Formats: sequence, C-alpha cells, structure tokens
Amino acid sequence: MLARLALEPGDEEFYAEQLSGILVHIDRLQQLDIDAIPPTAQVVEVANTLREDVPRPGLDQADALANAPAAVDGFFRVPSIQEET
Repeated sequence: MLARLALEPGDEEFYAEQLSGILVHIDRLQQLDIDAIPPTAQVVEVANTLREDVPRPGLDQADALANAPAAVDGFFRVPSIQEET
C-alpha cells in the first residue's frame, strides 16, 4: 500500500519511457567486461573498536526510583498495556 503512487492521467507513458531508458542503461552496463579493471576501494576488516566491558557499581534502589513517575513497594509502576479479549 505504501508503494502505490498517484499518477495524473497521461503520466503513465512519461514514467514508462523513463523506466525503459533506465533498464536499457542497466542492460548496457551488465554487458561491460570489467575483469581487467582494478577495484576502486579495498575491503578491510575492522577489528572490534568497542571498549572493554568493565563491571562497575550501579544505582541503588532508592536512586533508581528517585525520578520515577510512580513507584510501588520498591518497583517502577507502569500503566498496563494488556489488551482485553
């Protein structure tokens, strides 16, 4: 549904000609012999550049709940998202 385009009457022929031209160009490109052409870029594997995962102390329960909109018995209170059937 998202890919449907609204075209004005008469636009179909215009776009069909453009698409046909693009497809002809692609066909010509596929016929080229590119075996002797060196690549313009080299694929290089990059090592994992993420930092080491180092354990550190977290928040205590009171600090974690300090800015919560609602808390009950030491837990975050959130609205229910269950749908009734």
